[in-house]
Amino acid sequence: MDLLRGGQSDQSEAWALFDSLEPVAVDQLTGLWRGRELRTGCALEGLLEACRWYGKRFVDPERVQPTIFARADGSLFAANPSLLPMWPALTQLPTGLMRSAFDLARPFLLTRGYHARLRPLEYRGQVSAAMVYDRIPVIDSFRRIDQDSLLGVMDLKNTPGANLLFFVLERPDPA
Repeated sequence: MDLLRGGQSDQSEAWALFDSLEPVAVDQLTGLWRGRELRTGCALEGLLEACRWYGKRFVDPERVQPTIFARADGSLFAANPSLLPMWPALTQLPTGLMRSAFDLARPFLLTRGYHARLRPLEYRGQVSAAMVYDRIPVIDSFRRIDQDSLLGVMDLKNTPGANLLFFVLERPDPA
């Protein structure tokens, strides 16, 4: 599907794809996953990627690092998601400016802790793995694309269902 290959789409196509996919079990998510946003017109689109979002790390159902980022040198770090500004207006800033501001704020965002947990959750008529953030009103729901790829949707409280952030998680190739 063009949407999964980086093409521009809309929310209705993303929802149709999400609803067509099979659920994934919580115990199948263990490990580090690389993420990328899907282009569907969401107001937050581009914000995470501008800050070098890498993906998510699932240790077990109780220990999840939901926001893993890459430094300029490629090394990874976990950020506390409750400290990340998720404001649509930020997407209007030049990517370089956003990235520089994020790099300056990094020492305050770093965490070794876990800020989410995994649960099976019914969402849009299917029970599948979902990531529940500890301190922010967000739930990421997942469906399986294939053995090493997931489609996720970031459901923010009080955000219309037609303007949610869709993303893909893929297991990185072993190095």
